[in-house]
Amino acid sequence: MIETDILIIGAGPTGLFAVFEAGLLKLRCHIIDALPNIGGQLTQLYPKKPIFDIPGYPTVQAEELVNNLYEQIKQFEPGFTLNEIAQTIDKQEDGTFIVTTDNGTKHHANAVAIAAGLGSFEPRKPPIDTLSKYEEKGVEYFIREPEKFKGKKVLIAGGGDSALDWSIFLADVAAEVTLVHRRNEFRGALDSVEKVQELKNQGKIKLITPAEVIGLEGKDKLEKLIIEKEGSKLEKEVDYFIPLFGLTPKLGPIANWGLEIEKNAIKVNNALDYQTNIEGIYAIGDINIYPGKLKLILCGFHEATLMCQSIYNRINPDKKYVLKYTTVGGVQGFDGTVKEAKKAVVKSIE
Repeated sequence: MIETDILIIGAGPTGLFAVFEAGLLKLRCHIIDALPNIGGQLTQLYPKKPIFDIPGYPTVQAEELVNNLYEQIKQFEPGFTLNEIAQTIDKQEDGTFIVTTDNGTKHHANAVAIAAGLGSFEPRKPPIDTLSKYEEKGVEYFIREPEKFKGKKVLIAGGGDSALDWSIFLADVAAEVTLVHRRNEFRGALDSVEKVQELKNQGKIKLITPAEVIGLEGKDKLEKLIIEKEGSKLEKEVDYFIPLFGLTPKLGPIANWGLEIEKNAIKVNNALDYQTNIEGIYAIGDINIYPGKLKLILCGFHEATLMCQSIYNRINPDKKYVLKYTTVGGVQGFDGTVKEAKKAVVKSIE
C-alpha cells in the first residue's frame, strides 16, 4: 500500500504544479498516470510545440515546460505510479481513500486530485476509406519529432489552433507545407491566422481553402493526396499527411466513480476549492467543468493552488495556515533545508 497525503491522477502540467503547491504546505504527493512518462498531452502529443501563454515565458516548448515543472517539484520527492490506470476508488470510514490501478497497485490517501486532462483520448480521423492503410506510412496524427519532416513535403488538414501552429512551425523545417481547410475561415487564434496568411504571401505555406482531402494513394507508402476544392479534384504529391481535427476525449474508469459528469467533464465547485460532489475528491485542469471554465494551463495552475489550500485545511482542521510569499520565506523541502530567498531579496533592495 502506497501512503500519501494527496493522490494526484494525471502527470500533466496541472498535476505536476499541484505537487509544488502541496509541497509548500508540507503535504506529500503521489502521482498515477496511464502513460509511461510524465507530461501528459504536452509530452505525448506535441513535445516540440511552442506555448505562448505561460507567465514569464514569451515562448516555451512543451517538453521544456514539463522539464522545468519537474525541476521545480523534485525537491519535494513525489512518488510516481506510471503506465497504470486508476481503476477503482473506495472511500473509507475515516474519509480517506484507497485507489487501485489496473495493475493492482493500491494507494491510500487523505485526498484525491483528478488532473487527468482530457482523460484518455484518440484523434478524430477524417472519413477516408484508405486512411488506415497509410497510418505510420505517411499518415501522422501527432507531431512528436518535427525533425522527421525536415526536407519533406507535408500537408496539414484542419482549421484550429493545432493546424495553424504546426503549419507555422513546420514552415521553417519542411521543404513544403500545405494547409487545407474546408472553410475559408479558421477557428484558431487571430494572430496565428494572420501569421499563416503572412507566410502564404511569402511563399512559405501553400493554403488551399475551401477544400477537403478525399483520397490517398501510394504503393508501399503515401505518395499522393486527392483534394476536392469547390467541386473540382486536384492531386498533390506529399510525403506526409497530418489531419489535425482534434481529439475525442474519454474519462475511462473515472466515469464510474459516482462523480457528477457534464459534457464528458467532472463538475466542481469553483466558488471554493474545485471539489467534486464527493467530499475529498477534487478535479483540476482540463478534466473539470464549471461556469466560465477556460481550458488553459494557466487556469489549471490557479485551480491547483486553491485546491491544495483546501486539502491542507481538510487534513489539519485544528491548524490555521497563514499564507507566506515564497519571495520572502523561501521554499522549504521535506529535508528541512531552506533557500535563503529572504536574504536575496533584502540584498537586491540594498
